[in-house]
Amino acid sequence: MQNYFKENWHSFLSEQDLEILRTSNYGRGLPWPAQPAFVVIDMTYDFCGTPGLDAVDAARERRTACGPNAWNSVPAIAAALDAARKAHMPIAYSRRSPMRMRRQSPKTDRAHEDVLAFSAIEDGNNIIAELAPKPADLVFGKAAPSIFFETEFGNWFERNGFDGLFVTGCTTSGCVRASVVDAFSHKINTFIIADAVFDRFSISHKVALFDCQAKYADLVSAEEFISYTEKL
Repeated sequence: MQNYFKENWHSFLSEQDLEILRTSNYGRGLPWPAQPAFVVIDMTYDFCGTPGLDAVDAARERRTACGPNAWNSVPAIAAALDAARKAHMPIAYSRRSPMRMRRQSPKTDRAHEDVLAFSAIEDGNNIIAELAPKPADLVFGKAAPSIFFETEFGNWFERNGFDGLFVTGCTTSGCVRASVVDAFSHKINTFIIADAVFDRFSISHKVALFDCQAKYADLVSAEEFISYTEKL
C-alpha cells in the first residue's frame, strides 16, 4: 500500500536509514478493517484559504491557509468521502473549538488571527462547501491538534465498536499526525489516505508521511480506499 508513496521521502533517507528500514521491520502492513470510521480533519476555510490564490498569497491572506496544496487535495477527499457515504461508513469531522479560538500561543499570532472573520460572508472555521457535513455526520470541536484531545471522539469510536480509522484532511505534519499518533495510542488500526492529506510545507508533508507509515499507520490511496469500500 504505502509503496506508492515512497517517492515522497526516499530522497531524504541516507544509506544508513535505508539499512535500518530493511532490518527493523518498520512499516509492516495492517489488516483492512471490517467496521471502520472515516474522519475529515480541519477542512475549513482558514486552513484552505481562498481558491485561486498561490501559496504565498494564501498565507499572506490567512497565515494558516495551505492554498493550492489544499484545493488540489479536495477532489481526492471528496471522492473518498463519497465512497465512505455509499458504504454507510460513520463519518466525523474536526474543526477548532471556541476554546481553541481563545488559546494564546507564544509561537505564532494565531490567537489574534483566529478571532478575525475569514471574509465578509464566510466564517473561517466553517468546513468548506465542497466537503460540507451531512446531518448524520458528527463535527467535533477541538482545542488542540488531535481530534482525541478533550473531545468525545475517542468515546464515540470505542462505544460503537469500530475496528479501524481512515484519515483525510490537514495538515499532514500537524493535526493529521497528532490524531494518528493518538489513534495508535488508543490501539486503533489507522489508515491515512495519503493523496487526501496535505500540508503547507512540502518537506513537512513528506517526512510526516514517512514517520506515520513507519510507526503508526498504513498509507493507502483514494483509489485503493474506494475499491475497498465497494467490498464492504
